[in-house]
Amino acid sequence: MSIRHGLLALLERGPRYGSQLRTEFESRTGSTWPLNVGQVYTTLARLERDGLVAPDGEDAAGHTLYAITDTGRTELRAWYERPVDRANPPRDELSIKLAMAVGAPGVDIRAVIQSQRHATIRAMQDYTRLKATALAAVESGQSRERDDVAWLLVLEQLIFQTEAEARWLDHCEARLVRLSLPADRRAGTTEAPQAPTTSTPPRTARARRS
Repeated sequence: MSIRHGLLALLERGPRYGSQLRTEFESRTGSTWPLNVGQVYTTLARLERDGLVAPDGEDAAGHTLYAITDTGRTELRAWYERPVDRANPPRDELSIKLAMAVGAPGVDIRAVIQSQRHATIRAMQDYTRLKATALAAVESGQSRERDDVAWLLVLEQLIFQTEAEARWLDHCEARLVRLSLPADRRAGTTEAPQAPTTSTPPRTARARRS
């Protein structure tokens, strides 16, 4: 997550102070990735050091305001245009957990998968309910449309992500079942061809979308 560029995007709309940036960032993302004020001010200090923002006086309450510089606008435009780099993916706790559980003494990896699948499906259902609420707010015209549309996009990404996770867990379980077969049976078993990428997701991974 690029807090640095997220703050630059908010500052492009006008000068802001630290806690105001935190509130607007969380509003735009539905508090999916909460920030603390210290984190915001640390990032602002680095942005100022790099010439991307500059102090811009104070508001009536004495808060120090920050404004984006021309260099900051150039950096922001480049960020929008640059694809997110997947060469170094972030660490994923679930992937690490399953990798470590394989062959670990006293660990039933299938039970680990089942427990995670239940949690993943619950999360997907929660996201779907939140999506219905956000969509209703946008369509009613009685919302802060910019923030609600942004939150809707974040929710839909979370739904797709949990769908993919549920499908991956199904795949992991099937793989473990196959690998646990006796060698002679495994040798005589042909693996079923994978479904096309456009096929319908497994029932366990299908969200009740609104």
